[in-house]
Amino acid sequence: MESNAAPPPEQEQVNILVVDDLPEKHVVFRTILDELGQNIVSARSGKEALAYILEMEFAVILLDVNMPDIDGLETAGLIRQYKKSAQTPIVFITAYVDEVQAKRGYALGAVDYIPSPVVPEVLRSKIRVFVELFRMNRQLQVQAAAREALARSEAARAAAEEAIHRADYLAEASQLLARSLDLDDTIRALFEVAVPMLGDRAVLALANPDGSLARIETHPAPPDASDPLPEGLRAALARVMESRQFELRRDGRQAMAFCPLLGGDRSRGAVVLVADADRMDAPRLALAKEVVSRASIAMENARLYFAVQEADRRKNEFLAMLAHELRNPLAPIRNAVHIMQGGDVTQLTMNWARDVIGRQADHMARLIDDLLDVSRIVQGKVVVKPERLTLRELVDRAVEGSSPRVAGRDQLLSVQLPPEEIELDGDAVRLAQVLANLINNASKFSGPNTRIALTATYFAGELKISVRDEGSGIEPAFLPHIFDLFAQGDQSLDRSQGGLGIGLTLVKHLVELHGGRVAAHSDGPGTGTEVEVYLPARPAPAAEAVTVATDGRESISRGKAPGRILVVDDLAASAETLMTLLEMEGFEVKVANEGMSALQIAEQFRPDVVLLDIGLPGMNGFEVAHRLRLQPGSRDALLIALTGYGEAESRSRSAKAGFDFHMVKPADVNLLLSMLANPQQARRASAKVA
Repeated sequence: MESNAAPPPEQEQVNILVVDDLPEKHVVFRTILDELGQNIVSARSGKEALAYILEMEFAVILLDVNMPDIDGLETAGLIRQYKKSAQTPIVFITAYVDEVQAKRGYALGAVDYIPSPVVPEVLRSKIRVFVELFRMNRQLQVQAAAREALARSEAARAAAEEAIHRADYLAEASQLLARSLDLDDTIRALFEVAVPMLGDRAVLALANPDGSLARIETHPAPPDASDPLPEGLRAALARVMESRQFELRRDGRQAMAFCPLLGGDRSRGAVVLVADADRMDAPRLALAKEVVSRASIAMENARLYFAVQEADRRKNEFLAMLAHELRNPLAPIRNAVHIMQGGDVTQLTMNWARDVIGRQADHMARLIDDLLDVSRIVQGKVVVKPERLTLRELVDRAVEGSSPRVAGRDQLLSVQLPPEEIELDGDAVRLAQVLANLINNASKFSGPNTRIALTATYFAGELKISVRDEGSGIEPAFLPHIFDLFAQGDQSLDRSQGGLGIGLTLVKHLVELHGGRVAAHSDGPGTGTEVEVYLPARPAPAAEAVTVATDGRESISRGKAPGRILVVDDLAASAETLMTLLEMEGFEVKVANEGMSALQIAEQFRPDVVLLDIGLPGMNGFEVAHRLRLQPGSRDALLIALTGYGEAESRSRSAKAGFDFHMVKPADVNLLLSMLANPQQARRASAKVA
């Protein structure tokens, strides 16, 4: 047992018992409670605590719930069996409490649960209440016989009731605020706690990361659409949010308490409590600060929980998309290999299959390289090797790698450089990767016969390179997240473009490694997108402006062979290899690259089998399958989903849409051919399994 410094002589020290098995916790509690000037007794087990209770009388007991010999709840039950400690307030300290545990604790006489780690101001405030209550009760016992003592007794009783009411109120407030990790639920709980106990009206203001107002809510809601905070008070609100300090404003008979909402070292907003000026006394203001402090913790927990949930959702979406993107190139590779293994394969067909495998292997290599680059950047393992290079050299290298993709999509790429030559210090490979990523991204999200413009300008030591497209554009809500890892604006099954959602993340990190920055602009869907890269640079010997344009088109057409199989896939390589494979097996094959054309072909072609991808642009495969079942020409066809989506939800939706089988790319060719040999028998087998 240890005592701290002696209090003023007119006040007698009271005893506070702290029960915890961890020595460091006692150091923390003693440090927090030291300014109360009371006698703090430390017990490191339930047995030691019971021994102290037999010898001493305590104003309050702080009891850890989790202890090795006798846990906190059992210790509380034993404490209540002693007459001396039957009414001693018990405050549980715990990192987590569920409803069952809370009910049991309150049944044993607990007055409150304090979450660990404790907030020093909250703990001191609570303990100070019980110290004063204990001292008042002791005075009542000593001076009960005198009339003056009787008056003091009545005052102490009223104060005790207020203290208990305050403790009960704070305990209930803590439970309400911690009941949910949803921000809207927490806001409703705050309003329920604050009105009418702390004020007649409460206004909540939440801030954006840049400090601007994101949301204002009032309880009770104003009867009209009037501004809950007039312009004069908005200045006070902005000041409190910036300074993170409490502020009280009095205006005649009305008072407003501005309480900052803090999250770590940042201001998350403020709560404004409005009430009659005479209600805003010191005890109520102290109570308001304590409640808002707890609300800050609850809201920060809700924000962090949402961030974790959002990150987990994006991770799961990315993993599903990664599986889809990797399976897509595997399908034409496997088909091409099967074609090459045929007995009567011409050299022309062999060369074509070889080229298919090469292109798809390159595509997979690019995906894997992007993944490895992101992993190395996140771990801080990417080191750039700067060298002197000119802007023209950099752009030429990037355009050279991107031109075939642009030409293959019937697009025009124009490049406009400054009239003077610009040089910079950078890693030529990495910076060319940045520009190529931007050009490829612009090409991927733009349609045929559109223009992609790469423009570079120089001013005051900074080089600006912008890539502007005429593509699908970006939703305003998604624009702030365009450079986030795994972020993609289109996660639907009918997404027309592939990708892992890491290209722009690579761009951002590589540019920042060069001391630069990136920005993106879009006026919304259908308006195109512009991505800007800013890099340190300097003038070099003057050079003429250059304009580069690439244009090209290619098409592959295939003949017919006997048979009736319709292949529907928006990936040209997958459709072409599968068509060639089936034609070599003696089937008559037609190909469609999207849903509407598939329906039109099926009505005339009357296929026996439809091999249908799910992730189609415009109309997804589920809708196409449903409509194929309604058309006379394809009502009885064998429908096989051939897709990169293999999760249970997609398989279930396939069955509901009318598919007979769901096969994940790359499909087993022998199994597929065995089903195609007798489509109706395969349908009957599918019906029996279903």
